[in-house]
Amino acid sequence: MTSVSIKYVDVVDVVVVFPPPPPPPPPLVSRSTGTRRARRAWPGRPSGWADIRRGAAQAIKHPSRTLKKECGAILEGMKQFSEAAQLYEKGQYYDKAASVYIRCKNWAKVGELLPQVNSPKIHLQYARAKEADGRYKEAALAYESAKDWDNMIRVLLDHLNSPEEAVRVVRETQSIDGAKMVARFFLRLSDYGSAIQFLVLSQCNDEAFQLAQQHGQMDVYADIIGPDATQEDYHSIALYFEGLKKHLEAGRFFLKCGQHSRALKHFLQCPNADDSLAIEMAIETVGQAQDLSLTNQLIDYLMGESDGMPKDAKYLFRMYMALQRYQEAARAAIIIAREEQCAGNYRNAHDVLFSMYTELQTQRIKIPAEMGTNLMVLHSYILVKIHVKRGDHLKGARMLIRVSNNISKFPAHIVPILTSAVIECHRAGLKNSAFSFAAMLMRPEYRNKIDAKYRKKLEAMVRRPDTSEVEEEATPCPCCGAQLPQNELMCGSCKNNLPYCIATGRHMLKEDWAVCPHCEFPALYSEFVLLLETESACPMCSETLTASQVKKIPDCSSYLQPQEEEP
Repeated sequence: MTSVSIKYVDVVDVVVVFPPPPPPPPPLVSRSTGTRRARRAWPGRPSGWADIRRGAAQAIKHPSRTLKKECGAILEGMKQFSEAAQLYEKGQYYDKAASVYIRCKNWAKVGELLPQVNSPKIHLQYARAKEADGRYKEAALAYESAKDWDNMIRVLLDHLNSPEEAVRVVRETQSIDGAKMVARFFLRLSDYGSAIQFLVLSQCNDEAFQLAQQHGQMDVYADIIGPDATQEDYHSIALYFEGLKKHLEAGRFFLKCGQHSRALKHFLQCPNADDSLAIEMAIETVGQAQDLSLTNQLIDYLMGESDGMPKDAKYLFRMYMALQRYQEAARAAIIIAREEQCAGNYRNAHDVLFSMYTELQTQRIKIPAEMGTNLMVLHSYILVKIHVKRGDHLKGARMLIRVSNNISKFPAHIVPILTSAVIECHRAGLKNSAFSFAAMLMRPEYRNKIDAKYRKKLEAMVRRPDTSEVEEEATPCPCCGAQLPQNELMCGSCKNNLPYCIATGRHMLKEDWAVCPHCEFPALYSEFVLLLETESACPMCSETLTASQVKKIPDCSSYLQPQEEEP
């Protein structure tokens, strides 16, 4: 009998007595030396086994973790794995306990301890054991705990038939070998699109391209290839589509690999079904190339000189914008807005001019007078609807007077606009203005187009005119301080064109200045916050806006500076 003394430094000396290990079993009798195989009877467990159990029990009950660890190490050295593992477990040395349980193949205990085990090696050993036993779900979870993603993916695909879970793991871990396994799985199912996707993810672009070529899945490959593709990848795809005469796709990939001339050639050969997108791509091509010959080629196409079919002016505008030729773009924008106005699409015309106006401001280029005037008149028309809806008939009438004085800009709706002007002016007490517009409607070219329910009232208004008029309030010019009507945008004193309020259409006032935080167009602070009590967007740029976002500007001098030419 041997004794081992372990000193517990804080309290007492603890003596745990362990017997020597039992003698090994005798060797087998060789078949060559006898007629049978036998083992000599091994004597029963020596009395020392009871001492081992008692010593282990004594160590387990003791509060010291260090004692449990050292006793466990002694028992492990004596190959008493079960008792050693118990001591490690009670001492909360879970990694060590699980390792010893693995040595005695007590997988049930290993499974219990796994949630508290940190060692990937132990999780991996457990996973392999469970896979060998056919317990594939437990194996997959253990591989996940061991961060052995490839084996986890393999088990999910080969044994659990869970491609969705395998795909999730591949996407989260970006495992290249895992992606290859998933690709092979989908290939066996003839799901070529998914197989191509995971071949690309596993960086096997050549195999993915060949598979796409063989099975007519180049569109899928082209969508998947992503921004990390090489110029050679893009060129190969472009040549493939060129061979099939798919001009839009061929042009798109020639553009990606920087072959601008070849890309433009394909875009201009696109059929009518792809015409809009093809022209947009052609504009992008010449914008990138900055090549005069390619630009002239596109201009000829847009003007109809190459096929006798002039294209929408909006494309010419976008081309000039892409080339940063803002003066030409501004002229094109004015033409486009005029066409939209003639067609009665006033909001579209407004938005075209607004976007061009802000772009020119950003580039510090002088705004053409025609553009500024047209935007102001169109904005006044949009304000009419807002004020009439809110029941503010005086503001609505003032804007209708401005629109009616420019009625030639609204050829599609002359009679309805003049009729609305008569009605709103009459409601607002502007009876002389109402009479003037009613008289205009009595002209032969308009008279028969008047809505029947208004015709008699308008005729009576013209026969018995009322020339009374509510006098318009005068407010100071923001530039020179001279008094002028609040809706007048030209100061007779300083001869300046005055900035107008986007909430009311009136000229701005120095002491009541604000701007939209999105488009930075000016507005009278008091009127803007009032408008935003019922409206949820800026009337100029249509961006969502609340009254709390609008701030009063105490010094507006920087907004009154004349615009400068581009340096």
